[in-house]
Amino acid sequence: MASKMTLRMQLLALQALIVFLVTLATGIAAGAFQENALREAYKDRMQAVAQSVAALPVVLDAFDDDDPSAAIQPVAEVIREASDLAYVVVANDEGIRYSHPNPERIGERVSTDPSIPLGGDIYVGTQTGTLGTSWRVKVPIRDEDGVVIGTASVGILESELSEEFTANLVWLISAMLAAAVLGVFGAAWVTSVIRRRIYRLEPHQIAALVKNQETTLHGLSEGVVTVDGSGRITLANDAAARFLGRDAGDLDGAVAADVLGEELTTVLREGEAAGRPVIVGSHVLVARSTASRDDDADRGATLLLRDHTELHDVVQRVEAADAIIAFRERFGLPKGLSAETLHRVSTALAARPDASAAELGADLDISRVSARRYLEHLAATGQAVRSLDYSTKGRPGARYRSTDGR
Repeated sequence: MASKMTLRMQLLALQALIVFLVTLATGIAAGAFQENALREAYKDRMQAVAQSVAALPVVLDAFDDDDPSAAIQPVAEVIREASDLAYVVVANDEGIRYSHPNPERIGERVSTDPSIPLGGDIYVGTQTGTLGTSWRVKVPIRDEDGVVIGTASVGILESELSEEFTANLVWLISAMLAAAVLGVFGAAWVTSVIRRRIYRLEPHQIAALVKNQETTLHGLSEGVVTVDGSGRITLANDAAARFLGRDAGDLDGAVAADVLGEELTTVLREGEAAGRPVIVGSHVLVARSTASRDDDADRGATLLLRDHTELHDVVQRVEAADAIIAFRERFGLPKGLSAETLHRVSTALAARPDASAAELGADLDISRVSARRYLEHLAATGQAVRSLDYSTKGRPGARYRSTDGR
């Protein structure tokens, strides 16, 4: 089984094909333009010659002679040879020739329809006459009163036009070949540059790398956010999107400062190799960054996010347990607490499934600080359970729940 074409050969072949097609199309267009320009140039020349012949006094005076061809034929031949044309034919209003490259044709009627120039108009076109198919111009000959008395017809054979056009094609084909060769060499250079940019990897290798990267990044429990030099997110895996409460697709291309928040943006900008605790929503994250400063100019950086929420809860519970043990070792109420107020706080807490110090303080008309002291005492003695509220901005707040079964 034949091996698949390499990326280098694919790129080279595709670019060479494009160069060939563009060069071919340009050559065809240039050839058509050149042929049209050649015909227009001959038309202008033939029309000028024909009108000059029609206005020559020697030609006009000869129409009154007994043998007009005797004066007109020599003049017509001189003009024909000087103008490098196939023929210069002068005829009267009945179509009888007074000049022709073949003298034997003089006195015969013209072989093509002379009605257009005899009607006073100029004819330009291709017709087949005694010399063959030719590109010709016919103009009327007028006397001093403006009456049409004959026609002047000049032309060049189509075969001669084709030969001249073919000769002119040599430089055009040479230019096309040179352009094609330069295009192929340019395509080879572009292919080489592209190959170096992608570390000379083949398409299947690139696809495998992308697939492995996607699988690895989105399978990590650690959040990964990559930001380019302009401050836009270029990559965010599923874990990072979950921590930020966003959809991974929405993060791609977003401005990092708008979605990461102030603390994470600071870590990303300043760099934090050891890691910095940051509270994002209900998550306690440890954020690390590769730094994003380079000669006072921002460059790309990567932010790594590790979830420490469960560990933080465990630490808080251990601290609470230690506090409970310390309070239980003490006898009676701590200094500054009254049994009556403690009873009121305990009763109010039992009436609420979950409350903060500020909420109970407002219910009992006591300060938040006093309510917190009583709630901490209840938590320390096992009459209440304390938990952290991560929904608040900045430092998490504490909430209490009564352990009384009632």
